[in-house]
Amino acid sequence: MPLAFTSNRVQRLRRLVNDKSERAKEKAFVAEGATLIDEAIRAGWKIESQFVAPGAVACSGAGSAVNDLAAGVMERVASTTSPQPVIAIVLKREHEIDELKSGEKDWVVVADKISDPGNLGTILRSAEAAGARAVFLTGGTVDAFSPKVVRASAGAIFNIPVFESVSLEEVGELGFKLCGSSSHQLENSVDFTNADLAGRVAIVLGNEAHGLPMNTKLDCWLTIPHAGRGESLNVAMAATLLCFEVKRQHSN
Repeated sequence: MPLAFTSNRVQRLRRLVNDKSERAKEKAFVAEGATLIDEAIRAGWKIESQFVAPGAVACSGAGSAVNDLAAGVMERVASTTSPQPVIAIVLKREHEIDELKSGEKDWVVVADKISDPGNLGTILRSAEAAGARAVFLTGGTVDAFSPKVVRASAGAIFNIPVFESVSLEEVGELGFKLCGSSSHQLENSVDFTNADLAGRVAIVLGNEAHGLPMNTKLDCWLTIPHAGRGESLNVAMAATLLCFEVKRQHSN
């Protein structure tokens, strides 16, 4: 029998969609839509269960339980106004931070107090596409496993390790040169295309509204020169430019 909205399984799914603390407690999150679920399966993530709207088909190859939903239930559970016909509960994958202590050409991205899910999802997408080894999130950054971030990452979150609640000091202790982005020309800042980003570097990106505090302990500051009147670039756009500059230098 199709599951009603009041079903315990549906209510648990709803909590995982909406509640960060529930995702942390259960070490699970939700992927919405066949494209994301198929990417999770391809990348080897464990799919705990799938929930399917009337007339839809579950993704194959997951090896998980399939729950049929009654009419109208998906619309009340999913995070979008026009929901995908199939969503899944995915178990979080544990990564070991010690794996990042070696690797002469490893480089990473640090999201420091990024608040917008779309921005963080795009940062994950750009970091993965450019070949970053991992993405670190400092305390105060939006939950990387919220449905909006997972969706905005376009599946990148399944293909790059994400470490949450990590301090800049901890990243530096792993042997990464900390390079922060700034929209302002500082006394010791360098045009990002002239900076030495070829070794073990960490690209550090600050909050959308406030950026990185000027007293942040970094090894270098990077600027992206502007020709127009805009005060600064969107943080996700800046991340994309910086990530692909690191990729270019690491490829030489």
